Amino acid sequence: MLYSLHELAYHSATPFRFGAQLAREFWSSPFNLASDTAIGRTAYASAELFEGLTRRYGKPAWRLDVVTVADRPVRTTEEVVWASPWCRLVRFARNPEDLERAGKPIEGPAVLIVAPLSGHYATLLRGTVETFLADHDVYVTDWVNARQVPMLEGRFDFFDYIDHVRDMLSAIGPGTHVVGVCQPGPPVLAAAALMAEDQDPCRPASMTFMGSPIDARLSPTVTNQLAEAKPFTWFRSNMIHTVPWPYPGFGRRVYPGFVQLYSFMSMNEEKHLDAHRRYFQDLVQGDGSATDKHEEFYDEYLSVLDLSEEFYLQTIDIVFQRHLLAKGELEHRGRRVDLSAITDIALMTVEGEKDDISGVGQTQAAHVLTPNIPDDRRVLYVQPAVGHYGVFNGRRFETEIYPRVRDFIARSGAIGETGTDVPAAGDDTLSERPATAA
Repeated sequence: MLYSLHELAYHSATPFRFGAQLAREFWSSPFNLASDTAIGRTAYASAELFEGLTRRYGKPAWRLDVVTVADRPVRTTEEVVWASPWCRLVRFARNPEDLERAGKPIEGPAVLIVAPLSGHYATLLRGTVETFLADHDVYVTDWVNARQVPMLEGRFDFFDYIDHVRDMLSAIGPGTHVVGVCQPGPPVLAAAALMAEDQDPCRPASMTFMGSPIDARLSPTVTNQLAEAKPFTWFRSNMIHTVPWPYPGFGRRVYPGFVQLYSFMSMNEEKHLDAHRRYFQDLVQGDGSATDKHEEFYDEYLSVLDLSEEFYLQTIDIVFQRHLLAKGELEHRGRRVDLSAITDIALMTVEGEKDDISGVGQTQAAHVLTPNIPDDRRVLYVQPAVGHYGVFNGRRFETEIYPRVRDFIARSGAIGETGTDVPAAGDDTLSERPATAA
């Protein structure tokens, strides 16, 4: 019912949205002599703000046709190299001639960036992908909106996610380095353990987890506390809704993206209100640079996707309520996930000092849970003065976090190799293991 009401509200606002668009065009027209007056600019700003708040934000484009490598433009081609009804594995193939001009090797280490499936599209990691493209052959998981998947395609759950990670690593081939950003941490770690136990030649050469809830019991945040405070039945009764017609996934039970968006925005309600007040003022003053930054951020932030019922509920149960992976009790297809089986996959964890989604300690718990990885193949890093988003995007990610991840990947090499002798960006290699998780 909630999903249908949400759709009704959107469509009911359509006439007003069209009116706002017409008003925006009228008050921005060079033929309107009043357009550059205080009244004209205020009317334009009002129409622009209303239209932006009521429009539907579809899946954003990657916009990575050209990236900068060593201060030179390098063209990329977006290729889908593997696909299922639930995910596309996208490779950004860099132009060899452009790389030569930039003085970069044509073949870089293959890196699979596993984007979070938690409400936003994978394009939220556009900046992350662009940064990695400077030195790597980059693949990224491009998750599909559950409301676009017909019921005939079946279900998608936490264990299907693990299988998807294995299948994608196999599709890329041996020697791949995997980077899990936020939510993917537990299923990616589980997939690596299963592949390690099977001695799968396509198991990752290294795994990097960034702001991931590997053990959500540590440094619990508001998000963790909410997941534990409510009984499992509450999530099933209040957070799951049915996709209405005419979406391809009509009848599918999902955790709607707009519910996740409202939850995130309510955590920082005053911050978002202030941002839109400043946006309105910048529109009135004609500050194009500030308005462009606001629009770029919110065009991405307000673009959300739905999660399948089974994946969302199992994630709540497995990761945030029963903590099965962290307690060594997770079973996949009747088989216990043994993290001690990981012996030759290098491990790096990255956390943000001010992360209010995955608190400090939750990600680095991976080091405790994988006791058989040699200490010289581990890196534990906590970035000062950044929150959750800053762990994988922004200036500090580019200048302080990414160089460490890049050097860690270069040193890790392939399975059974030590990698190249690359100086580290920081002395973060573990000399001793972190404190045991609670």
